[in-house]
Amino acid sequence: MSASGISTHVLDTALGKPAAGVPVVLEAAEGTGWRELARGTTDADGRVAALLPGGPPAAGDYRVRFDTATYFAALGQPAFYPEVTVHVRFAAAGGKYHLPLLLSPFGYATYRGS
Repeated sequence: MSASGISTHVLDTALGKPAAGVPVVLEAAEGTGWRELARGTTDADGRVAALLPGGPPAAGDYRVRFDTATYFAALGQPAFYPEVTVHVRFAAAGGKYHLPLLLSPFGYATYRGS
């Protein structure tokens, strides 16, 4: 993992390989809404290694939005889940967080990685 406080990795479990080309947006809760912190696109290994460049995140709520419609369109498939949003809460400032997404055309799963 990089020096980034937040990273992600998308694996296409139906194809058994990394999901390259998935647009990803990181947002932080601010007041009654959300503020965009960063965006990226998964590389050939399905990773966005430095989704939150500059070090560890502050305590609070964050969400990672995966534009799965763009990914599935590139494969010529309709998207049952056109977007996957993962909302997490960091109780304390600091640390490194890896937030993987396991993706298939009709399902997904996520977990806190290392």
